[in-house]
Amino acid sequence: MKPKLNLKKQSLRIAVVIAMAFGLFSCAKKEDKDVQYYQDIKVDGQKEAELTAPPLVPKPVGDRAAMKLVVNMEIKEEEGEMVDGVKYTYWTFGGSVPGSFIRTRVGDEIEFHLKNHPDNKMPHNIDLHAVTGPGGGATSSLVAPGHEKVFNFKTLNPGLYVYHCATAPVGMHIANGMYGLILVEPEGGLPPVDKEYYIMQGDFYTKGSYGEQGSQPFDMNKAIKEEPDYVVFNGKVGAVAGDKAITAKVGETVRIYMGNGGPNLVSSFHVIGEIFDKVHIEGGDMVNKNIQTTLIPAGGSAIVEFKVDVPGTLILVDHSIFRAFNKGALGMLKVEGEENKKIYSGTIQEGIYLPEGGTIQNMPKTNGVAKAPVAKTVPEQIKAGKGLYERTCFACHQLEGQGIPNAFPPLAKSDFLNANPDRAIGAVLHGLSGEITVNGKKFNNVMTSQNLTDEQVADVLTYVYNSWGNNKTVVTPAKVKAVRAKPAPKVASEH
Repeated sequence: MKPKLNLKKQSLRIAVVIAMAFGLFSCAKKEDKDVQYYQDIKVDGQKEAELTAPPLVPKPVGDRAAMKLVVNMEIKEEEGEMVDGVKYTYWTFGGSVPGSFIRTRVGDEIEFHLKNHPDNKMPHNIDLHAVTGPGGGATSSLVAPGHEKVFNFKTLNPGLYVYHCATAPVGMHIANGMYGLILVEPEGGLPPVDKEYYIMQGDFYTKGSYGEQGSQPFDMNKAIKEEPDYVVFNGKVGAVAGDKAITAKVGETVRIYMGNGGPNLVSSFHVIGEIFDKVHIEGGDMVNKNIQTTLIPAGGSAIVEFKVDVPGTLILVDHSIFRAFNKGALGMLKVEGEENKKIYSGTIQEGIYLPEGGTIQNMPKTNGVAKAPVAKTVPEQIKAGKGLYERTCFACHQLEGQGIPNAFPPLAKSDFLNANPDRAIGAVLHGLSGEITVNGKKFNNVMTSQNLTDEQVADVLTYVYNSWGNNKTVVTPAKVKAVRAKPAPKVASEH
């Protein structure tokens, strides 16, 4: 009986192997059929493709039939602003970084016209990751200034794809902003949502360091070392922040077509204050749910969707976090609507934290009389204040007081500081929140109160006032003590 049992087991194993092989074979056949199916789809009609600059996207495809789409894309080399006072010559598809958003459906026939503006200095081409063919179209599209190239392709695979220039040196062309997204929707289109936006991350390499003023050329050595001065959304610091923030209303579902042009860095895309309900991983068919942060490779993409349930400003970041707060990879989604205290209450209590217990705490007493602080000269105050600033303040306001655009105000040449030293002292002692205007630009963030002595506050503010073009005010410990003795001002009075 035992040999018969083994024979039955062996027969079962053979059957399983055959079934698996048949299944794999069937899947392979199905995939072949899908490709053949899309290849053979007949197109119905022709129109010029709608192209949009970021953060906007063209109208959804919906359930329309496959058709012939004519894409007219012009390459422009033009100077723009990377951050206030910093000029950079971008190479662009369609005059924007990232380039124009292209929206198609599977089975469309694309007639692609690539035009190189006569004023440009460089030849360029285009490699679309949605193209099945040599170079993704690059081998057919190398075009000199003042010329046009035309090629055709069929969209065979639904998904969100990157396109970029592939002219040597490829990295340099991409690093100057030559990338964008092409969406190939499935048959029947994507499910409708309330808001759709187009954002791409890119890393930029300049001769000068972050914020160094003037026209800054591309730095090949930094690019090879993968040491960018700027990591930004949509081509510049603050492109998706402040007055340029994307918007939604409570209850709406937001879809972001998120790409990463690179050329070097991988993005850890995250929205502070939200959770992605759905993520189309790398822009493909596979959907993951309830995701906090999603990786987007250089030359890759993702489609993220989430419903906004409470009002406020949500912060978009690359969660390699120094890139966000020190190199520019920071954007904003402003949500309007009624609050929902069940989801998010806001601050409901503020009190004193005493880790040693709830009774009044006393510092240990020392023998003898405490020494009074020795008055410093102004140079001594500046020296002490600089050390304190570099330990405490520079993360938000930056080492040279330039601040972080649309997030933290500058201290350099600050009309807000120079107009009222008492207000500056109060901000350090009591904190500051709400909207303020500094050097003509609005900021709305929170500065927490600082646990510093009168002497420390005097030193650090004397350093700030005597640096970066400020008015050389000298703040004394006595002045700080006098401000501290007054009641803390209400938030409204700070503005």
